[in-house]
Amino acid sequence: MQAWQVHENGEPGEVMRLAEVARPTPGEGQVLLRVRAANINFPDILMCRGEYQIKPPLPFIPGAELCGETEDGRRVIGTVALPHGAFAEYALADAAALLPAPDMLDDAEAAALHIGYQTGWFGLHRRARLEAGETLLVHAAAGGVGSAAVQLGKAAGATVIGVVGGAEKAVVARELGCDVVVDRRSQDVVAAVKEATGGRGADVVYDPVGGDAYTQSARLVAFEGRIVVVGFASGTIPNPSLNHALVKNYAVLGLHWGLYNTKNPKLVQHCHEQLTELAARGAIKPLVSERVPLAGAATAVQRVADGVTTGRVTVLPSLTDGVAA
Repeated sequence: MQAWQVHENGEPGEVMRLAEVARPTPGEGQVLLRVRAANINFPDILMCRGEYQIKPPLPFIPGAELCGETEDGRRVIGTVALPHGAFAEYALADAAALLPAPDMLDDAEAAALHIGYQTGWFGLHRRARLEAGETLLVHAAAGGVGSAAVQLGKAAGATVIGVVGGAEKAVVARELGCDVVVDRRSQDVVAAVKEATGGRGADVVYDPVGGDAYTQSARLVAFEGRIVVVGFASGTIPNPSLNHALVKNYAVLGLHWGLYNTKNPKLVQHCHEQLTELAARGAIKPLVSERVPLAGAATAVQRVADGVTTGRVTVLPSLTDGVAA
């Protein structure tokens, strides 16, 4: 089968190599899946660089999230069993971690429903306890993680403020449903959000960026607000000032969604049921901005790493130059 392998760490566009490799053999508790769609996530980039907390042995096949088909014909979604990732024609996954793909979503949308939306649901509902009528601020609102949080926030009845980088991304954020959009490239984020909230700030801040975005978050979080730390796409891990959290009376909440798969897998199943229901009534729908063939995976992963994409970019092995095979 064809698969992208990483033999050394570095930028995805430089270290991902397309090769002909043997189809993987499932171990105990694993299943072989034909990859129908593989979603690109930021952890894929970090794993290529050797910077993620999980470091699969070299060489490995990246691609953490997929919509796949079992040997008995079931369409499922889930995370892969590394080092046999989803940027390939076939991948391995733990049978216990697989979830049914929602019928109302196509393969690319179904693949994108898992990590980003599960992270958003756990971050907003389990950790921050977002309530209807509250104000939610989402950094990188037009990206894969941010777009999911925007939709989930709107579905929960929140007023959503989206922060984006550039005019094109501002358009996407508005289309996603943001009530207010702030372009950090042309606007003062702190001033714009304070103006939009009458000086109060946001009840919940969803931050997958870190760096300067976290500094802004601390200035913009409201009294008894909650900052949900989801990741550090900026490449800079902030050092929160706990005295500031004390004086301003807000909470900083960490979210490592992957831990729920081992600590409380039943809650992951419950979350999937909630997401499926939301998708069924049209309250959420993954934004898949690009669908690329397997041959274009490395270039696509690099574009996500460079921050020039919106929504989700998904690899479909059945595509040939953008046409279904």
